[in-house]
Amino acid sequence: MMMKKLTMYYDGLCPLCQAEILFLSGRNWAGLLSFVDVNSMQYSADTVGVSCQQALDSMYALYDDGELINGVDVFSAAYERANLPKLAWLFSRPSLRPVLTSGYRFFAKNRHTISSILGPTALRLVRAISKQKG
Repeated sequence: MMMKKLTMYYDGLCPLCQAEILFLSGRNWAGLLSFVDVNSMQYSADTVGVSCQQALDSMYALYDDGELINGVDVFSAAYERANLPKLAWLFSRPSLRPVLTSGYRFFAKNRHTISSILGPTALRLVRAISKQKG
């Protein structure tokens, strides 16, 4: 079965979010992922059907067939497309959904504070790994 392409909408002003997108980009061997910064001119709330604020409040992604997903479902779908089957499996477990959803909501609300602490290091690490591979 062919996997649908997925466009992820992320906060490009968040270093931790940038690190995650850079990491996924480096694993996008099948070309099944694309990324749009919701703070950029590329983002169109009318096209996506999600306001910029909604996109900042929760991770959204759009399949190429028009199906919109958000929250934890985005990570499961993205990890599957980035050939990270264990992470995809983990994020798709119904039994873990309440914990993952709560954790993600906490992160989304506090991402700039959390990212100011962890983001720069995570971004440097992912960039260093990307350079070694490239």
